[in-house]
Amino acid sequence: MGDFSTAGNGDNLPPASPKLPIPGKRNILITSALPYVNNVPHLGNIIGSVLSADVFARYCRLRDYNTIYMCGTDEYGTATETKALEENCTPKQICDKYHVIHREVYKWFDISFDHFGRTSTPQQTEVCQAIFKKLWENNWLSENTMQQPYCETCKKFLADRLVEGSCPTPGCNYDSARGDQCEKCGKLLNPTELMDPRCKVCRNTPCIRDTDHLFLELPLLKDELEAYVNDLSVAGGWSQNAIHTTYAWLREGLKPRCITRDLKWGVPVPHEKYKDKVFYVWFDAPIGYVSITSCYTTEWEKWWKNPENVELYQFMGKDNVPFHTVIFPSTLLGTRENWTLMKTISVTEYLNYEAGKFSKSKGIGVFGNDAKETNIPVEVWRYYLLTNRPEVSDTLFSWVDLQAKLNSELLNNLGNFVNRVLSFIAKDPASGYGSIIPNPEGAESHPLTKALGEKVGNYVEQYIEAMEKVKLKQGLKIAMSISGEGNGYLQESQFWRLYKEDKHSCSIVMSTASGLVYLLACLLEPFIPSFSREVLKQLNFPPETQLSLSDERGDIEKSKRPWHILPAGHKIGIPTPLFKELKDEEVEFYREKFAGSQADRNLKAETEARKITDQLNKAKISDANKKKERATKSSEAKAKGSASVEAEISISRLDIRVGLITRAQKHPDADSLYVEEIDVGEAQPRTVVSGLVKYIPLEEMQNRKVCVLCNLKPASMRGIKSQAMVLAASNSDHTKVELVEPPKDAAIGERVTFPGFDGKADDVLNPKKKVWETLQVDLHTNKELVACYKDLPLTTSVGVCKVTSISEGSIR
Repeated sequence: MGDFSTAGNGDNLPPASPKLPIPGKRNILITSALPYVNNVPHLGNIIGSVLSADVFARYCRLRDYNTIYMCGTDEYGTATETKALEENCTPKQICDKYHVIHREVYKWFDISFDHFGRTSTPQQTEVCQAIFKKLWENNWLSENTMQQPYCETCKKFLADRLVEGSCPTPGCNYDSARGDQCEKCGKLLNPTELMDPRCKVCRNTPCIRDTDHLFLELPLLKDELEAYVNDLSVAGGWSQNAIHTTYAWLREGLKPRCITRDLKWGVPVPHEKYKDKVFYVWFDAPIGYVSITSCYTTEWEKWWKNPENVELYQFMGKDNVPFHTVIFPSTLLGTRENWTLMKTISVTEYLNYEAGKFSKSKGIGVFGNDAKETNIPVEVWRYYLLTNRPEVSDTLFSWVDLQAKLNSELLNNLGNFVNRVLSFIAKDPASGYGSIIPNPEGAESHPLTKALGEKVGNYVEQYIEAMEKVKLKQGLKIAMSISGEGNGYLQESQFWRLYKEDKHSCSIVMSTASGLVYLLACLLEPFIPSFSREVLKQLNFPPETQLSLSDERGDIEKSKRPWHILPAGHKIGIPTPLFKELKDEEVEFYREKFAGSQADRNLKAETEARKITDQLNKAKISDANKKKERATKSSEAKAKGSASVEAEISISRLDIRVGLITRAQKHPDADSLYVEEIDVGEAQPRTVVSGLVKYIPLEEMQNRKVCVLCNLKPASMRGIKSQAMVLAASNSDHTKVELVEPPKDAAIGERVTFPGFDGKADDVLNPKKKVWETLQVDLHTNKELVACYKDLPLTTSVGVCKVTSISEGSIR
């Protein structure tokens, strides 16, 4: 089941050096549809390609297959040019921006690419142009004049995505269909087919002009393509939706397909007559798989021109099928080179969101960066998307369903089983096993345990059969059934009674159950790797422990005897709950937060921000009037000779607010200092100087929410006046420092309060009275990482303020 001592990779991540095919082994090349770079990926995109491919890649590594997983951002084409126009920048700047966003989203989702590249590279140009030249030499290309919309206002031909209009498909009539495809019915279109066409840039009606283009002669390649499809669709076990779509194309009759476009942003056509054109994005995009592999290793042809030794698996949503089963293989066949053609294609239908469709263009649904900001752990997101994977029909994302699956399946089934087993073993020897795995001697003759072993062995065989056929949802369901069997086994054995009445049998039960815990970490690693990492930690195995389901190592046979999976005498770690309940009020909060489109949400957030600013401004006017009143009363009191009484030193005198660092840079005259601009809900941001350079990287200081002490007296620090102080926690020897962070949904400018202390903050703390210095000694983080004054948490209207990892540290 795994190597408990040798170096490996508990997360089954790819190695640092490039892998090449190994003779005699299964060599698996996996790709997922290249996500388009002009927006943030939503959950439908993630389950449709990259997450599904990641599960299969992790499974292949568990099985000890020689596996690489290639992906990257698709960067050329009209959509990028359009987005650049919207954001008033160059296409390259758009690509640079969104490539980083995609990479960070997939990193958070635990996607284990061997290489995540991009298509706007010299390697893409080289490979794409080489394939074109082969097609030209072999006479698979033709020249033709086509009519294309031309915008008199913009003075250019309009590529398909720069034209919108009503879909001509009977019964559809969608009024925002693009010139290449209708988003509603999925029909592939030419821009001239649209009814009531309009230019996407200026909204004027274009005219039609002639323009010369190059076409791939698909009809001439039909026989070879059909032979390939007939063979591999069966041998490779293509998903039914892929087979249906491909044969529909073949039945309708293949037509010459235009491969050039009147654009600037793309791979240039290496032909004198067409040198001002670029390749159509769906000619060059699938070639991106090849060029991205060439960025991974210069010996890329050992993967891509080696069909005898390499199996190619491709993952995508249903709208991408014809480009991968018809156009791309036809392109490769036409070169007359020995390409590795796709063996297996796994296609998903659509994941819909609550009452409608996910939409990148309209900003509807939960996007990758949104999932990260919910504080719902990544294993919950992965599990929910995979149990809901739309394999044969569209499925629906709903917050209530996510809550049900988390609370009933992850928390009450899986988490409950693991925690029951490990917590009992971890009990002191008077009531448990002192954290030591007991000896399972005699397990083969224990009827209940032997029957469980047979069931589990059958489940593991079914799991492997499902995963080999890329039936990912079924594989996950089978793995979770083992958890259910484990819970039933614990109940039927009544181990808590056995411990008192038949300790020998109890030892068999707990050794077997702990073996199941390890087996579950192994089987579920492709689906929820962060869960598996945590289980390994609680079992006290090092992070580099290599999980395995290898035939050569006998792992499948070992699963039939779970009492032998973990060695007797092994000491486990500290058990802690693996999942947290998602409450009804949290579900309602998220449903409200992610309702409507992103534009609607942004407008709502801006409205709320203005409301808070208005409230603060009113409060300032009110405070100013009160100050005048106080000044008048103070003068009168002094005139009467009365002595003023200093207010009690109370935590309510601190004006701590939620702030957003809008900009951070190094101090020009001090290597150890940052200078930040922080929005604290006032008309202008405050300038703050902080000594955090050696503790927190500059990129981590950008655009993050912090807790800001706003009523310290301003002080100059190496020539720059600091108008506030950012709160940070440090460990006991001050070698580690972390920012105190409010909840992500806390409003900028909101005052941070302390339960039971409702007084008004001082306008400016008097440095002579040492108010801050007196209160600071009781500011600290507790064991739960919550920032506190004495035992009172720093609190906002949406939750408490915390740090990332420093417990029982001091705050200053």
